[in-house]
Amino acid sequence: MAVAPDLIDRFRADLAALVGWQDHLRLGIAVSGGADSLALLLIASEALPDRIAAATVDHGLRAGAAEEAQFVAAICAERAIPHTTLTVAVEAAGDGLQAAARHARYVALEAWRRESGLSLVATAHHADDQAETLLMRASRGAGVSGLAGIRAVNGTLVRPLLGWRRAELESVVRAAGLTFVDDPSNRDPRFDRSRMRQLLADAPDLDVAGLASSAANLAAAAQALDWVADRLWIERVSAGPAEVRIDAAELPAELVHRLVRRALSVLGYQGRADKIAPLIARLNAGQPASIGAILARPGAHWVFSPAPPRRFP
Repeated sequence: MAVAPDLIDRFRADLAALVGWQDHLRLGIAVSGGADSLALLLIASEALPDRIAAATVDHGLRAGAAEEAQFVAAICAERAIPHTTLTVAVEAAGDGLQAAARHARYVALEAWRRESGLSLVATAHHADDQAETLLMRASRGAGVSGLAGIRAVNGTLVRPLLGWRRAELESVVRAAGLTFVDDPSNRDPRFDRSRMRQLLADAPDLDVAGLASSAANLAAAAQALDWVADRLWIERVSAGPAEVRIDAAELPAELVHRLVRRALSVLGYQGRADKIAPLIARLNAGQPASIGAILARPGAHWVFSPAPPRRFP
């Protein structure tokens, strides 16, 4: 059964709102075999006939992942949609296994996009995902950027379904007469997202659409702050390969944080973001500090530079 015309029109409008309507656009679809990504595949294939390709990432973390990729490949073959299985190796790092898998997945998808000559890659994140993300990050004390949740556009990644609900995407798949993969990790209480999903299910007064709308508003606020920070970087910062100086006088705390984070990035800092606030507190108190391999000195201008090599006797 074909996707309802009103849903195709809705998808086209949502995609155009993010990237503009482009007759030459070729869209890659990340498809795991779950209901959300299968619905995205079905809708996009009718909204952009002959202009999509699909990829399934096999992280090698679950028994049956290869079979799920074959399942998606068969669905694509029936519809003459090019499909590729991307096999990645995942090693748990400081932020955990799921974060490592997510990083590996996006690296693989971007490489596939370039090799395949695709304009963008779309993922099937939706309003329920956005609400879960907002709650997870709020519980960790996230700031504006973190509470903005899942970005609708992030480089060559687009998420055109952020205004759609999980239930309506499942309906698209069922209407097409397809089954979908049920990943048991989605209900595993060891994972933050699974717990937030259950919280939303148990608390109907927590409105998913309202939470997703709040995340979108926060994303707009974060974009505005980025705009201001870009201009302050020109006006208040002197940056070289071995030293960055910031005039932070009388700036709001959020903008100071953004300038310091960017300065640290320029000098190669790749550590945890939650270490930046204590660093700023020390500088505000007139005390020198260090973070990773970077020294920070207070004064009229805060000075950031790589720490000198350690000397051993």
